[in-house]
Amino acid sequence: MNKSSSDIELVKKAIEGDASAFRQLVQEYKDVSLSLTCSIIKDYDAAQDVLQDAFVKVYNKLHQFSGKAAFSTWLYRIVVNTAFSALRKHQYFTQIEEVDEIYHQPASKEDNFMKAADQEKFVKAALDRLKSEEALVLRLYYLCEFSIAETKKVTGFSESKIKVNLHRGRKNMHEQLTRILGEDIKQLL
Repeated sequence: MNKSSSDIELVKKAIEGDASAFRQLVQEYKDVSLSLTCSIIKDYDAAQDVLQDAFVKVYNKLHQFSGKAAFSTWLYRIVVNTAFSALRKHQYFTQIEEVDEIYHQPASKEDNFMKAADQEKFVKAALDRLKSEEALVLRLYYLCEFSIAETKKVTGFSESKIKVNLHRGRKNMHEQLTRILGEDIKQLL
């Protein structure tokens, strides 16, 4: 059974009242959903609260899922809309760590390459400094490997807006990584 049909089966079971089926859906999509929410909210604790609200909305709207799009696309659209709504309502502000707290010293000569955990930390720090729309589009396109068309379905943005945000996001991401890492950016890229 492919991913799409297993999601549809889980949705049907959840609609019929099978709580474990809905838990499986949440488990499957929670990490990417949290990442997308953090792209918009920029505050991890607040993003978790917003994501909780989004999953409640998903549960309450499961009967509206038509199956025309992939379940992930439908779910991410609700997550993104909930996050943007919360952002407008509460005006969350980006909490940016000081660069010195993130990156204390260059890699030693014995350790010419950054550890994967360090790379992830630097990429996350750079994403946190981007505008919400840029960070969201970059995450959908590169991390989720969504096409422009799929990104359009999730965000509701026009194709041209997505392309502009991808272009600006890549440029701004490079600038932020350069600020954080300086010459050591070559190890990351």
